[in-house]
Amino acid sequence: MKIYKFLSLFFVAITLFTLSSCRSSDDDEVQDTTPGNLQIKFENGFNNLGDIVLNQTTQTSANGQKHQFSTLKYVISNIALIDENGGEFKYHYNDPDKGAFIVDQAEAVAGINYINLTDIPQNKYKKIRIGLGISQTAYLIGQDGQGVFWQKAKTAGMAWSWAAGYIFTKLEGKYGTSSADTNFMNHCGNMGNVTANSTPDLYREITLDLPVTARVTKDIRPSVHILADLNQYLSGQTALTLNSSNNMAMGSSQHLVNVTNNITKMFKVDHVHND
Repeated sequence: MKIYKFLSLFFVAITLFTLSSCRSSDDDEVQDTTPGNLQIKFENGFNNLGDIVLNQTTQTSANGQKHQFSTLKYVISNIALIDENGGEFKYHYNDPDKGAFIVDQAEAVAGINYINLTDIPQNKYKKIRIGLGISQTAYLIGQDGQGVFWQKAKTAGMAWSWAAGYIFTKLEGKYGTSSADTNFMNHCGNMGNVTANSTPDLYREITLDLPVTARVTKDIRPSVHILADLNQYLSGQTALTLNSSNNMAMGSSQHLVNVTNNITKMFKVDHVHND
């Protein structure tokens, strides 16, 4: 009888120890909230074929114009990651010094521009939202509040004077009917305080679905590969034709509003690597 009682107590002790160990292990796992990192890769192409070669890759628009780029740059800011439950993590929102980036085709490595985000909360993310340009909220903080990025933008040729503000998208190159032989320059951006100046706001935010979940942990750094289809520039929701009235446009004219609305549709997530 004593032996049975001893074995019974021994079994209970082992069971309690096991359960305690499991709870301890589970608690340790739950408490490990070490943030991770996430990489975004931008690949500029035509018709979802990547790697535009400046001064070389030529596309024919819906209206029959041939065009190629000598300069292809745009500003990305206000990146947000949206998890499986709809919760959002905003990466240095409206803080250009830490959360704005310039995608420049001239600096692409094997056709890819890389943006590396740090200190991302561990989570499973299903969508990504990106800002094209700089929001009015960020701009109206003032020059002192974004001096680092403002200097980067000036150095990259992505800014006018402070009163005029940032260039959101810079597209330059040549166009023509039989061949691309006439220069064009389309610089899209807000002209300072759009409310005070009664000008269109060209800042846009784009939400993209991820084909698979981006699983951010302290050990896994997802890589989100975004294709930008520049065929949308002249052949998007509004088919555009370059001519002498718009081939040297800067600011936020109606032509550049149309350009902005077109290229807002150019982004899609091609794939996600969870490495």
